[in-house]
Amino acid sequence: MELTTGLETPQCDACDRALLQAVEDGLPLVPRPFAELGIRLGMTEGEVMARFWMLQNLGVIKRFGVVVRHHELGYRANAMVVWDIPDERVRDIGQQLGDFAFVTLCYRRPRRLPVWPYNLFTMIHGRDREQVLARVEELVQACGLGDVARDVLFSQRRFKQRGARYGGGGESPAGRSREAGAS
Repeated sequence: MELTTGLETPQCDACDRALLQAVEDGLPLVPRPFAELGIRLGMTEGEVMARFWMLQNLGVIKRFGVVVRHHELGYRANAMVVWDIPDERVRDIGQQLGDFAFVTLCYRRPRRLPVWPYNLFTMIHGRDREQVLARVEELVQACGLGDVARDVLFSQRRFKQRGARYGGGGESPAGRSREAGAS
């Protein structure tokens, strides 16, 4: 089975590619970003929105999201908390954990036994390590996870955060792992 981005489909044209390139660095920070994009590209606000809708329906765009640079907002401690949740409970526990406002990511991944027993991952940001650890304890108490194996993996360094890249040379979206954040 061949992985496709949708950029090769007959429905996707040069205007669509220009639109995707225009948002690689994010939407303009103005009250009407789609109107601003339209001005830049010679389109109306409605045309821009319709094209984004079509590109999403074709699977070219998975979603629109916000890339938050937590460090710049004062959140200096970041931890991925990994949990070994019984398979029959992972869906319910994942939903509970994901409902906490301070859990910014929550997803399931397969265990890699015998080395890696964890199957549920949650990201927590805090102003310092103590705040993150207090939040982990809050999760443990609220969800009854005292007997569940877990590990708190604090970030050691930061990497550049950005949205998906669709053009301008380099690797194509089809060559990127969708699980690595290409949207």
